[in-house]
Order: sequence, then C-alpha cells, then structure tokens
Amino acid sequence: MTTPAPAPKAAGPIASGPLASGLAPALGAYLIWGFLPLYLVLVKSVPAFEFVGWRIIWTLPLCLAIVAWRRQFPELLAALTSPKSLLALLASSVLIGINWFVYIWAIMAGEVYATSIGYYLNPLLNVLLGTLVLGERLSRRQWLAVAIAALAVALLATGAETLTSLWISLSLGFSFGVYGLVRKQVAVGSLPGLTIESAILLPIAGGIAAWYALSPQGSSFGQDPWMSALIVFSGVVTAVPLLLFAIAARRMDYSTLGFIQYLSPTIVFFLGLFVFHQPLAPEKLGSFVLIWIAVGIFVWDLWAKRKSAA
Repeated sequence: MTTPAPAPKAAGPIASGPLASGLAPALGAYLIWGFLPLYLVLVKSVPAFEFVGWRIIWTLPLCLAIVAWRRQFPELLAALTSPKSLLALLASSVLIGINWFVYIWAIMAGEVYATSIGYYLNPLLNVLLGTLVLGERLSRRQWLAVAIAALAVALLATGAETLTSLWISLSLGFSFGVYGLVRKQVAVGSLPGLTIESAILLPIAGGIAAWYALSPQGSSFGQDPWMSALIVFSGVVTAVPLLLFAIAARRMDYSTLGFIQYLSPTIVFFLGLFVFHQPLAPEKLGSFVLIWIAVGIFVWDLWAKRKSAA
C-alpha cells in the first residue's frame, strides 16, 4: 500500500461545496488502497522483491506523465536543485521502498491482518513521533490512545506464532511514520516527491529486474502477456490513488481527510476475514479491538479540536 506523506492543511473554513468536491477523490484513493490486496493476489507468482522492482520501474513514467499534465515540472526542478530536498528525498525513498516491500511480501505471504494493524497504528505512531522528534504536545486523549495502542502491540507479541505479524505491523507503521516525518520537512508535493523517489530507486529497481532476468527462473515480465500487463498496472495503482489523494487534500480539510484514512485498513481487515478466510487468533482479535478503541479515541480528539476551532 502506498499512502502519501502528510499534505498541508487547507487554509480557512471548509464549506460544504469544497468538502463534497474533495470527498469523491478521497474515497477513490482509499478504496484503491483498501482493495490493493486483491490485485496483489493476482501477481502472487511474482517474487515480492522482483515485483517491488517492477513497481518502481513502471511508476516513474506514469508519475512523469501526471506531473506534465498537472504542470508541476517547476516544483520538480526546484526539488532537484535543492541539496537539502534531495537528501531528504533520498532518505524517504529508502523508507518507502522498505514499506512497499514489507507490504507486498506480507500480503503474498497471507499476513493480511498484520498489514491492517500496521496501517491502523500509523496515525497513532505519527502523533508519537511528532512528540518525540518535533516536540509537539499530546492531549490527554491522544496519550490515552497511544497507551491503548501500545497495549495492543504487547498483546500481539504474547504468542510466538504472532511474532511475524508483530514485525510486519511495526515495520509498516514505523517505516511509513518516519517516511511521513521526513517528507514533512520537504516543501515538495506528493506527486513530484514520488517521482523523484522513484527516480532515485530506479537504478536499484533496474538491478533487481536484471538479476531476476539472468537467474535460472528468468524474469516474470515478458513471459506471459497477462502477467506482464498486471506488472505494468502496478504503476497505475501506485500513482493514480496518490493523484486522487492530492486532489482531495487540496479541496477538503485535512483533519476530515484523516478520518477517511481508516477506510483502507478496515477494508483490508474484512478482506482477510471474508475473502481470504484467514483465521483470527485471539491475540489478533484482541489487538484489533484495542486498536479500534484507540482509533475511536483519536478520532474523537480530532473532532473535538475541530469543533472548538470552528
């Protein structure tokens, strides 16, 4: 799953018109991210490491096309000529590459619930990172939400059979949390930023694709037209939801957009339960219940702050 770095909050009060105009692209972005496991099942025969390489390769040209369509080349060039921005994007490209690999490997390995927990944890980890790194202050309700989420993680770690799930959840949550923290320091939009990150990772991705092509099993791309088309489609499912999110973030209040982000891990949870028919161990069920409580408190706090600021 490719979730964008935090976007700037829209200035001023949001009227019902802009909210409505931003709701459709927001729902589109999070629905695509939520149903992404169904697509990854179709490419399950492709090794996860190789697929990440192809995803980077096919994301870059589509991002460049969208950047051209949105006339964002000046923003792209400004970031490319700034050493500080390039250094930050180098770090963020490594983090998003790790995030992509863990997510794809986890879905292909059947760890659907673990990915859902990871993205439920992400907003709470963002709040905690903001406190530890940026010196931001947490409200009492936010501290309570973080404490309950920590209890959920502790519960997930109680059984030896859940250690892999715990590693996946924490890797996804922290890799994207730190990714968002790094991107928060760079004045570059989501799409130009992803374009540069993809370009930075392109040599590694090309090396991965070449290594698999020279291996005895050969490359997964080019042998079967259907599979090759699915691999090319990875660029679409990476760039298009990000474009939709960028449009939504510009048209609606970011705190409102934050509520909608829980749609994706919720869809993934129900896919694991009803589509993939994965058993829900007591430790995982307990972790989900605690995380849902923490998320409820977190959303309640956001809503209360929004009402008081209105």
